[in-house]
Amino acid sequence: MSGSKSSQRRSSACSPRNRRAPGSVSTAVNGSWLDDIESLEAISQDDVTRNLFLRMAQMSQCGRIQPFLRELAQDRELDADTKSTLAELAQDATFLHAVEDYVLRTRELH
Repeated sequence: MSGSKSSQRRSSACSPRNRRAPGSVSTAVNGSWLDDIESLEAISQDDVTRNLFLRMAQMSQCGRIQPFLRELAQDRELDADTKSTLAELAQDATFLHAVEDYVLRTRELH
């Protein structure tokens, strides 16, 4: 069957119109991107954690994160590392928006 049409066809990936241009964006998964997805998934899976981050996102959007940060700093039940991590995340509006977006988009899947 060496003369059949199927053996004479080239794969569409071989077509010059489907080749990647030099310097184009790679489709490889970036390690930190994967870590971010895992973090978002971990947050979304735990009810207490998810609710805390959703509340922080809402406070951040409303410009009310400072009272939360003051209360967090005075909390005697949390260790210094936990306070520091929560304070850092509470001030990262981009991350809080990503958490909120991820939770809302994946709510049906969970």
